[in-house]
Amino acid sequence: MENFNYYTPTKVVFGRGTEEQVGELVREQECKKVLVHYGSGSVKRSGLLDRIYGSLDAAGIEYISLGGVVPNPRLSLVYEGIRICKEEGVDFILAVGGGSVIDSAKAIGYGVANEGDVWDFYEKKRQAKACLPIGVVLTISAAGSEMSDSSVITNEDGWLKRGYSSDLGRARFAVMDPELTMTLPKYQTASGCTDIMMHTMERYFNQVENMELTDGISEHLIRTVMKNARILMDHPDDYNARAEVMWAGSLSHNGLTGCGTDGGDWASHQLEHELGGMFDVAHGAGLAAVWGSWARYVVDARPERFAQFAVNVMGVEKGTDEMETALRGIEAMEDFYRSVEMPVNIRELGVDPTDEQLHELAEKCSHFRKRTIGCVKKLDVDDMYRIYKNALG
Repeated sequence: MENFNYYTPTKVVFGRGTEEQVGELVREQECKKVLVHYGSGSVKRSGLLDRIYGSLDAAGIEYISLGGVVPNPRLSLVYEGIRICKEEGVDFILAVGGGSVIDSAKAIGYGVANEGDVWDFYEKKRQAKACLPIGVVLTISAAGSEMSDSSVITNEDGWLKRGYSSDLGRARFAVMDPELTMTLPKYQTASGCTDIMMHTMERYFNQVENMELTDGISEHLIRTVMKNARILMDHPDDYNARAEVMWAGSLSHNGLTGCGTDGGDWASHQLEHELGGMFDVAHGAGLAAVWGSWARYVVDARPERFAQFAVNVMGVEKGTDEMETALRGIEAMEDFYRSVEMPVNIRELGVDPTDEQLHELAEKCSHFRKRTIGCVKKLDVDDMYRIYKNALG
C-alpha cells in the first residue's frame, strides 16, 4: 500500500428536482455575477436552462450565458469564455452539462484567474495559482469531472488534446439529478458507462501492492456500472439504474478508487485522447476501442493483476495459469462492450486511420517523443504505434 492524500471538497446535492436549488447554492458562494456555461440546444429544449435561470432569478443572482461546448471541448471557446468573464466581471462559473462543459468551465476559470495563456497549463509549462469558483449541474454520467481535479481541452491548432489537474479547479458543488440523464441516446449512455468504468480500471491496473479495501470498492463499482448499463440499454427511464450510474461516475473519478495505489496506468486514456483529438470520437467509445489492444500488449507485465480482475470483476473461472485467466478476462470485458453496443476496435468507431495517421497518433501521444506513458508497462512511441496498429481490428 502506498501513502495517499484524499481530498473531496465538492458538496453533492443528489436526487430528483435538485436543480431547483441552484440559485441558493450559488448565493452561498457570495458571488456577484455568474457565467452559465452549457453545450448544445438540448438543455434549452428540455427546459432545464429555463429552470436554472428561474432559480438564479429567484435568488437574486445576476448572470450571463455562453453555450456551444462540444464533445472534446475546444480551446477557442475557452478563450471566448475568458474574454467574456473579464469584460463582464464574472466571479463564478456554473457548468450545466456533462464532462465537456465542466472541463471547459474549469479552463475558463483558470484563464480568468491567472495571467498569460491558459493553454500553458495544459502543455505543462506552468502551474495555475488560482481558479474562479465553479458549480455544476450534471446532465451526463460519464467523465466524473464534477468531483475530480482534472479537465481535458482540445487545441484546434494541431488538434492536440491535453489534460490538466489541479485541486484549484474542483467544483464547489455538484447538483446531480438522475432524471436529467434519461433522454440521452443509447450510444451516449453506453459510452458514459464505459468512461466511468475506465476511470476505475486505470487506477486498478498498477504496479504496487494494493489495499484490499480499495480493490473491493473498485471491483464492486465496475460490476455495478456493468449491471446497470445493461438495464439502461432496454429501460432508459429506470431511475434507480440512472442513479447508480451517476453516483458511480463521481466516485470513480474523485480519487476514492485510487487510494493506496501508485495512481494507476492511464495509458488507455492517453491513447484515446489522441484519437479524440484527431477524429473527434466519443471518449468512452474510444476507450473501449483501444482497451483490449492495450491490455493484451501489457498483460505479461502483470498477469496476476489481470487474473484477479478476470475472476473478481468479470466472473471468469480460473484457468490453468494466471495468463490464461487474464486473457479470458480481457475477452470477457470485450464481450461486455459488445453487449452495450460499444466498439472493440478503432474501425468499429467509424474511422479507418492510415498507417501515416497511426504514426502521427503515436507521435502526439508521446508528446513528440518527450514522454512515455503507463505504469503496468512503460510505453514509448513505438509501443504506442503498435497498440494503435493492433487496435485497428
